[in-house]
Amino acid sequence: MTRRKIQIKKIDNTTARQVTFSKRRRGLFKKAFELSTLCDAEIGLMVFSETGKLFEYASSSMQQVIERHNLHPANLGRMNQLSLDFQLENGMSYAMLSKEIEEKTNELRKIRGEELSGMDIEELQKLEKELEVGLSRVIVTKGERFLEEITALKQKGAELMEENQRLEQMENLFSTQTHVIEQGQSFELITNIYNSFDPQDNDSSDISLMLGLDCSIS
Repeated sequence: MTRRKIQIKKIDNTTARQVTFSKRRRGLFKKAFELSTLCDAEIGLMVFSETGKLFEYASSSMQQVIERHNLHPANLGRMNQLSLDFQLENGMSYAMLSKEIEEKTNELRKIRGEELSGMDIEELQKLEKELEVGLSRVIVTKGERFLEEITALKQKGAELMEENQRLEQMENLFSTQTHVIEQGQSFELITNIYNSFDPQDNDSSDISLMLGLDCSIS
């Protein structure tokens, strides 16, 4: 029974495509190993799956194979051309950046009022309008900053007034408590002095008068 020839085209079924990829990849790597062993060939093989996963085989080292490939005479000219193209591209980019920097520097000098001798009336009028627009933006921004600072100062002033009021209330409360304590101590002292004398003593009335007490106490 002869083997049926398979038509080479993309397999539509996802599962069948993954199974075929796995089988063919293993077979390809096996053939590469056989070719390397039988013919003493240096082989490097890289395969990316549909999902982007990398599979590779190298008879010695993949890095060594790539370096040998790049150093091959057939590839040296191409590598040199790529290097030259890269240098030219970088040179053009550097020239463009240098030119742009020079233009921006000249514009900045003109804004500062320098190097205006080579400008005609139209260019000076254009520069004047640009400066007016920029100045108006600066004025608006400055006004906004002033308003923000004034608002912040007002808020801080209100907070300080509240703090002063709180301190005054605490001071008044402290003064009241101190006065009450002092009055209580004075009354207690007078009471102790009065109680230390005999009410039948003739001098008790004089003591009472001195202390400002009522002599009619029985």
